[in-house]
Amino acid sequence: MKYHQIDSNLFIKNRKNFMGQMKPNSIAVFNSNDIYPISADSTMPFEQHRDIFYLSGVDQEESILLLFPDAPKEKHREILFLKETNEHIAIWEGEKLTKERAFDVSGIKTVYWLQDLEKIFFEVMTQCETVYVNTNEHYRSNVETETREDRFTKWWKAKYPAHAVAKSNPILQRLRAIKDPIEIELMQTACDITEKGFRRLLNFVKPGVWEYNIEAELLHEFINNRSKGFAYTPIIASGNNANVLHYIENNQPCKAGDLILMDVAAEYANYSSDLSRTIPVSGKYSKRQRDVYDAVLRVKNEATKMLIPGTIWADYHVEVGKIMTSELLGLGLIDKADVQKEDPEWPAYKKYFMHGTSHHIGLDTHDYGILTEPMQANMVFTVEPGIYIPDEGFGIRIEDDVVIQEKGEPFNLMANIPIEAEEIEELMNK
Repeated sequence: MKYHQIDSNLFIKNRKNFMGQMKPNSIAVFNSNDIYPISADSTMPFEQHRDIFYLSGVDQEESILLLFPDAPKEKHREILFLKETNEHIAIWEGEKLTKERAFDVSGIKTVYWLQDLEKIFFEVMTQCETVYVNTNEHYRSNVETETREDRFTKWWKAKYPAHAVAKSNPILQRLRAIKDPIEIELMQTACDITEKGFRRLLNFVKPGVWEYNIEAELLHEFINNRSKGFAYTPIIASGNNANVLHYIENNQPCKAGDLILMDVAAEYANYSSDLSRTIPVSGKYSKRQRDVYDAVLRVKNEATKMLIPGTIWADYHVEVGKIMTSELLGLGLIDKADVQKEDPEWPAYKKYFMHGTSHHIGLDTHDYGILTEPMQANMVFTVEPGIYIPDEGFGIRIEDDVVIQEKGEPFNLMANIPIEAEEIEELMNK
């Protein structure tokens, strides 16, 4: 891995918290992701399943974590199964975890090779009553591919049909939503790398550069700072492209007088950051662009203040909608009649701001968290309002990542990234 090794105490604590919520006499199993094929002998780069990473720190394919807090044998209360490494694998694929290194990374003492899985699994299944299945229940999930986790669940259910089944996901949704100080530090690193990429762009962007040139500059900076690259597919949308919310082609020239909406950020150690900034190609906003920019920034600043313990996500978005409505009235994009006759299910402001303002962020860019439960300290959220005006040929989104505090306003992990229009113009014209 490119990143510095993470303190194993994080994973020890995460497992302790998870096991503390398991039913008596139960086991929980977590699988690595597959390496997904492309064609011929080509594969996509490996991305570890975030749940097994969260609980073990193991960042390697063909790995299985088994938790059995009530195991009769103490050594079977936490077990890692790994692909056995050897000299041939080391030469052709590079270093894989040895049993000693796996302990160093995870804090798990009992490590078996995968070839011992069926024998050990039979033993623990004769001793437990319930098996926790790790399903994907994220509110945005839409998975058509059968995963390694799915195949494992099919296998054990066919072999041991009399066991009760429970779900890991509700436990993980709550645990992963509240970040440990070590996690916040890793996310801060991801944000700091993103800052370096963004500052690099302010010296680079000018009329005639292409969207993909900007993407290349960012990738250079991210990888040079120990990131694998982008935390998600980058959006670099000049001119009217900004009005396509998930524009990812990044294949158009940036023209004088246009704006570029960039939703781009680095990952670090599998943790995401998520940044949006909108900058002028020519180094200066027009009066109309500046008026809209400042309106979006005001909405972001007011929305951020509402991210405090006890806030309900749905109520928060209603309040942000009221602030946005006021700004759109001031910009002349809607009028009072539009507001009076609006559909409550699709308020007038949605014509120009049609997406949500905030989502959990962490190991996943759209991270775990149960949206119907009140916000808590040490949850990390994005704040990302936008105004999109196809008739005027531009759209503006501004986004930071913030940590909810016990008291007061959230801590902004992106506080050092230029955001005020004057500072952006000044840096672009140095």
